[in-house]
Amino acid sequence: MSDRPAFGTFFLPGPTEVRPEVLAAMLRPMIPHRGSAYEALQRRIVAGLQHVFRTHRPVYLMTASATGAMEAAIRGAPEGPILALVNGAFSERFARIAQSCDRQTRVLTAPPGATHPLALVEAALAERSFAAVTVVHSETSTGVLTDIRAITELAHRHGAMCLVDSVTGIAGTPVETDAWGLDFVLTGSQKALALPPGLAFAVASESYILQSPATPHRGRYLDVVEFEEYALRSQTPNTPALSLLYAADVQLETIVQTGIEARWARHAAMQAETTAWVHALQAEGIPVAFLPREGERSHTVSALTLPAGLRSADVVQRVAEMGFVIGGGYGALKDSTIRIGHMGDHTLETLRPCLAAVRQALRSAP
Repeated sequence: MSDRPAFGTFFLPGPTEVRPEVLAAMLRPMIPHRGSAYEALQRRIVAGLQHVFRTHRPVYLMTASATGAMEAAIRGAPEGPILALVNGAFSERFARIAQSCDRQTRVLTAPPGATHPLALVEAALAERSFAAVTVVHSETSTGVLTDIRAITELAHRHGAMCLVDSVTGIAGTPVETDAWGLDFVLTGSQKALALPPGLAFAVASESYILQSPATPHRGRYLDVVEFEEYALRSQTPNTPALSLLYAADVQLETIVQTGIEARWARHAAMQAETTAWVHALQAEGIPVAFLPREGERSHTVSALTLPAGLRSADVVQRVAEMGFVIGGGYGALKDSTIRIGHMGDHTLETLRPCLAAVRQALRSAP
């Protein structure tokens, strides 16, 4: 692997590859996190994240994985039952978090790789009064993309709030937090933002945060009300992961300079390149296919079904021997699918050699 470039061999659906200059930023010296220098740092980071999330609201900086932000969303939501839209492993996690927070939870399940028909969602919402709907925007386990704007509109029509996990959506596919009226939307640092793991970022709507003080059992570490209060003075309620924030500062400066629209377009181009590659494989007689149908595919992660008798672990190993890291299947799909994470700072130029390696691995399969 010594002849491989320094960047461009890591294609997991998270964590994603991080540019050397972003990693180097974590070597900056420590500063007091209750001082003016830190507050200036947080203001820069939040301004960059507001550009990414397309919001004027405060962006919460959480020293946690995205799972922590998912729990915060549930704990701060209005009292009452939750409608959980489940179509993969991470949307199932959202549902289980609601249940573990003692929320009465109605689970509406779609097959892996499918989205929920809007008519079925509306029918479920009409059955009773729900406090909130949970939905995963880009389901990392299956590579399916859900129309969160339409789901949010349905939720609001029935008096419910919409809580959105956009862990592999934010910074890789369009998200309009303010324009779409998203009540709570969250992501993790290690996906399309191309940062190291360990941070979660979240935005709550004004209507969400105004009702949260009346919600009991919000907990302490993940209390959205406290995050809002501290965010207004450019601080975090808990000790921040300063080194990770240094990395975010450098990365977000680059993202803002190039523009989030350009980042969205680059991810759409990588998804289109992967689609053309799959069609070429099929034309060669290699029966690989997308798990989601056309029009419902994530721009950041492609989940592909393998030919019968071919194990995911074997394909992943062959690709690794050629110097590229891709993901195997997840959960029930572990053995029958592979996942290629074409997100973060990857480009068509870094993606193509990876796709060529996967093609070679598939062609050489017994």
